[in-house]
Amino acid sequence: MKTRRTILASLATAASAIAMLAVSGAAHAEGLKIGFSQVTLQSPFYVQLKTGAEAAAKASGDTLVFLDANGDVSKQNNDIQDLITQGVSAIIINPVNPEAVAPSLEAAAAAGIPVITVDRPVTGGKVAAHVGRDNKVMGKLVGEAVVAKLKADGITGAKIIEIQGDAGGAVMMDRRDGFHAAIEGSGHAITEGPYAEYIRANAVTAMQDLLQANSDVKVVYAHNDDMALGAMQVLKENGRDDVLIAGVDGLSEALETMAAGGQYVATALNDPQYLGDVTIQVAREAAAGKTVPAFVDAGTALVTPENVGQFPHAALFAEYRPQILNK
Repeated sequence: MKTRRTILASLATAASAIAMLAVSGAAHAEGLKIGFSQVTLQSPFYVQLKTGAEAAAKASGDTLVFLDANGDVSKQNNDIQDLITQGVSAIIINPVNPEAVAPSLEAAAAAGIPVITVDRPVTGGKVAAHVGRDNKVMGKLVGEAVVAKLKADGITGAKIIEIQGDAGGAVMMDRRDGFHAAIEGSGHAITEGPYAEYIRANAVTAMQDLLQANSDVKVVYAHNDDMALGAMQVLKENGRDDVLIAGVDGLSEALETMAAGGQYVATALNDPQYLGDVTIQVAREAAAGKTVPAFVDAGTALVTPENVGQFPHAALFAEYRPQILNK
C-alpha cells in the first residue's frame, strides 16, 4: 500500500517536471485547458454540475478535461496527477474526502497550477478559491420556514425527524447546524435520523424504520430534496399527509410538489448548472493570475408554497442565477 509520503513524492515529481508548462499555459486568456476532478456522477446534482461547467467552458472557447473519481479517494488523487501531467491551466476539485486530496493540492501548488474547489471544501492545503453556497444559511432558511409554518398551524412541541446526508461531510454539518440554529428555542425537538448519503432509496428505507419508531412525528427535514421526497413517499404510503416535509437544493420535483399543495413546505435553491458556470469563471480568473475571493457564494433563496411560482423549474433543478464576479 502506498503511504501518503509516497503518493506525495510521486505527485510532486510529476508537478516539477511540468511546472514551467503550467505557468506559461496560464498566461493565455483564451483556449485554456481546465481540469475537473469530480467526486461522483451517481447523483443528479453532480451530473448537472458537470453540464454547467461544460457549457461555460465551451462558451469561453476552453477545453474541460473531466474525470470522475466515482467516490474513490485513490482514483481521485491519480486523476489529479494526470491533470497535472497534462499541464492544465487550472484544476477544479470536488473532493471525495476533504483531507485525502492534500497530496494533490501540494503537487498542484508545486506545478504553479491554481486549484478551485467546488461544492465541497477541503481541509488545509493551498486553494485559490472555493465556489459553493452557504449551506448553514440554506439550512437556517428552511428551519425558519418550518418554525413559521408550525406556528401558523398552531402546533407546539413538534417532533422533527432529520434525515442526514453523509457522515462527516462539510455540507451535511452545515445544513444540520443551520437548521438546528433555526429550531433552537422554538419548543420543537429534533430527532436525528441516519445518514442516507443524499440518495432517495436510502431515505425510503430509513423513513420506514423511523416512522415505526416515531409515530408522533410532525415534520421531516432532509439534507436534500431527493431524500425528502423519498421520506414523503413512505409517509403517503402510510396515510400520513399530516407530516410536513422540507429539504434543500431546489429540485424541480420538490417545487412541483409544493406548487400542487400539500405537505412540502420549504426548500433552498442550489442551482448546480449555475454553480458549474461560476466555477469555470473563477478558474479562468485564477489561471490568468488574478486575485479571486477565497469563497465565492453562488447564492441561494428560500422557496415556500407562497413564492414557488417565482422560480423557473423546467429543468431538473430550479433556476437561480444572481450576478457573480460582475459577469
